Amino acid sequence: QVQLEESGGGLVQPGGSLKLSCAASGRTGSTYAMAWFRQPPGKEREFVAAIGRTGGRTYYADSVKGRFTISRDNTKRTLFLQMNDLNPEDTGRYYCALDQRIITSSLPLAAQYDYWGHGTQVTVSS
Repeated sequence: QVQLEESGGGLVQPGGSLKLSCAASGRTGSTYAMAWFRQPPGKEREFVAAIGRTGGRTYYADSVKGRFTISRDNTKRTLFLQMNDLNPEDTGRYYCALDQRIITSSLPLAAQYDYWGHGTQVTVSS
């Protein structure tokens, strides 16, 4: 089993920044992909960013390219999401996901991930 715990959410003004963290524990194995998804109010969960099983390549939703940066610290088994130039459309609950067998083409697909955190709330408002 794998446990994921997100942190770092909060209330921020438009144009501001936040950095989310996701700590993994349990039987992650040595190669696994991790991703961030978010669920805006009243909408379905959507892909934000992912980092592949080897940790070398990153992938982003078009809506966050150039503003968000995903990274990971393999020694600490921690995933990060640096979010800059936030706008109200970025508001939502942000979830961390992990999967040990997912293929690259499936990284944006929430249904392909076996493990999820409980999420952390991000609210962008003036």
